[in-house]
Amino acid sequence: MDGSLKLRRPEVSHRRILTLALPMTLSHVTTPLLGLVDATVIGRLGEAHLLGAVALGAVIFDFVFWSFGSLRMATAGLTAQATGAGNRHEVDLALARAFLVAGITGLLLILLQWPIATVAFSFAGASEAVTGALSTYFFIRIWAAPFTLANYVILGSTLGRGRTDLGLLLQVAINIANVVLTAGLVLIFHLGIAGAAIGTAIAEALGVGLGILVLRRLGSNPLAVTWAEVLHRAAILQTLAMNRDIMVRNVALILAFSIFSALGARAGDVTLAANAVLYNMFLIGGYFLDGFATAAETLCGQSIGARDERGFRRAIHLSLGWSLGFGLAVSAIFLIGGGSFIDFVSTNPDVRAYARDYLVFAALSPLAGAAAFAFDGIYTGATWTKAMRNLMVMAFAIYGAVLLALGSIGNAGLWIALLLFLGARGIGQALLYPRLARQTFASLP
Repeated sequence: MDGSLKLRRPEVSHRRILTLALPMTLSHVTTPLLGLVDATVIGRLGEAHLLGAVALGAVIFDFVFWSFGSLRMATAGLTAQATGAGNRHEVDLALARAFLVAGITGLLLILLQWPIATVAFSFAGASEAVTGALSTYFFIRIWAAPFTLANYVILGSTLGRGRTDLGLLLQVAINIANVVLTAGLVLIFHLGIAGAAIGTAIAEALGVGLGILVLRRLGSNPLAVTWAEVLHRAAILQTLAMNRDIMVRNVALILAFSIFSALGARAGDVTLAANAVLYNMFLIGGYFLDGFATAAETLCGQSIGARDERGFRRAIHLSLGWSLGFGLAVSAIFLIGGGSFIDFVSTNPDVRAYARDYLVFAALSPLAGAAAFAFDGIYTGATWTKAMRNLMVMAFAIYGAVLLALGSIGNAGLWIALLLFLGARGIGQALLYPRLARQTFASLP
């Protein structure tokens, strides 16, 4: 077996962009909707501290696991390039190396569960009752870490092949399994918050099983590669470096949004609540923009693998066009109908009035972030992770400087800093990508 794939140069068209983007958009939209069921199930027990513990637990695990979302992005980029090159064996090697990193990282998280819990619980600052329930939830769910990270790898591998439909299938399957298991363990077997944690852990394990079956149907067999190939020095160092770079990028992004929330909270309850309402506008736009980022990731990576510079540049132009166009449309919708959205989310008159004062900033956030979303996909597919990391750090520094400079004007300064942070990322990536593209295609054999 020569390891080749029967593939031609990837189709780069408006239709293909939408075919790739829409399934991932649906995945992003359905995940938080289905996640609400966990809180609903626990909420039916009538114990406020249990509901609070589940909410805090979700935040903690989102932070911990999303920090390692690099496993999805790095795997997608490497897989896309191997797919574009028609090298099935390299697809399996990228998958095996990512599984190895995910397994080791997951085991380290389990071994470090006590210090992680100590830091997380300290920052949470919850009541004794909530902390007790949170402890139960945390020390059960943490055992799912290897499975959760393995699911990132599986998702990245399917996306790199351009099978976002299968990515959607896997994400929805995991969420449905989580809902069913949690409802059964909590409401039927009366396991309380432990049942919610066990249900989530089992759902992640089942997701890995289903994911491996899906990958096998796609022709992958990571067990067919040898340890010598998996541990090839240059390749494993590239995998680790990409994950490190993207992890730094992810942590900086998390910190930027966390600082935004924390500074809003210091300004008072009304400011905190209003900003939370308005921030949802950016999140809603982000669900769709992330779909176009995934399309860019796949098409750019496959075009580089196929040595198709023309297709690569067309993929950039189309993904940027769709992202900017959609960002503009969403911003316009929020500028026109944002008041109704605010009234729908909050019934508090003070929060409604305050949120309206800052509506224009929130409404502009999808447009300000559109280029950054698209270029994140482009840079990931091209495996320009070092440049992506450095540009994120630069944008974060600009964000901090603007916060310090505009701190005296209150919440307006906070929103201006966020918009400039989003815009600086996109502008920096736009200025640098032509040089990176020339270097990449000049170095190809």
